[in-house]
Amino acid sequence: MFRKIVVAIILLVSVTSAYAQTAEDAYNKYLDFNLARLQGEQDKAMDLSRQIMQDTAKLSAKVKINFFNSLAKLYEDDDQSVNAIPLYERVVAAEPDYYVAHRALGYLYLKNFPDADKPLSTPFADAEYIKAAKKALPQLEKAQACDADDNTLTLIKTLYKNIGDDAGLSGLDKRLKALKGKCEDILSD
Repeated sequence: MFRKIVVAIILLVSVTSAYAQTAEDAYNKYLDFNLARLQGEQDKAMDLSRQIMQDTAKLSAKVKINFFNSLAKLYEDDDQSVNAIPLYERVVAAEPDYYVAHRALGYLYLKNFPDADKPLSTPFADAEYIKAAKKALPQLEKAQACDADDNTLTLIKTLYKNIGDDAGLSGLDKRLKALKGKCEDILSD
């Protein structure tokens, strides 16, 4: 009986050890994920990302945010905005001054409206369009404040006009100046 208990404990420890990933293992997979992504090996990067997602708690906060951002970009490039959006949202929640993720979110929120940048003769009444525009605008404004871009500015102004938000449009310059103070363009590990 004692022998069976010892064997069971040894099996339990070995099985647990086989599945438990150390912080170093998780970080090494993160490095492999980045290498695969940078080398254009999307399938390999996706496989590694699934493994990393199981143990993100073992990554440092900065590495985790970098991983979420990189994975979001991978999903975005693969036309999987449904998967990219929640990851970018986690990035901007953790790093609110990282405007690159804000820009991505702004455009992804509008993805279902390919003509969102086209001016309308009268304000748009579609509730889904208005909801998407209102979600996108703060993201686009942060990006515009940190990295001015004529296309983004035109889009912002068009969205305000299309949803009939004259007050939002008139306060745009003031908001952009206020947002300009804190801008990050690179995430560090």
